[in-house]
Amino acid sequence: MYIHIGGEYTLSDKWIIGIFDIDQTTTYGSDTMEFLSIHEKLGKLDIVSPELPRSIVVALDRVYLSPINVKTLISRYNKHMFLMDNVNDSQ
Repeated sequence: MYIHIGGEYTLSDKWIIGIFDIDQTTTYGSDTMEFLSIHEKLGKLDIVSPELPRSIVVALDRVYLSPINVKTLISRYNKHMFLMDNVNDSQ
């Protein structure tokens, strides 16, 4: 199943490693900024939209800056997982 992360981007739920609040992660240390800088230099950082990024979505092969609130993304992910559990239970 796919999760819409903003703009024209959707990711397979199987590829998502983590979803993080950009304000919380950049406020408390420089590790996040270094992580983003490294991925940008490697060409593996995608800015999903020209809107202000609100979350960082870490996938298996790339990192995405999304304008969608982390709670909304997690809610979409959890809703998908709930639907998948119900499909598996009915089989």
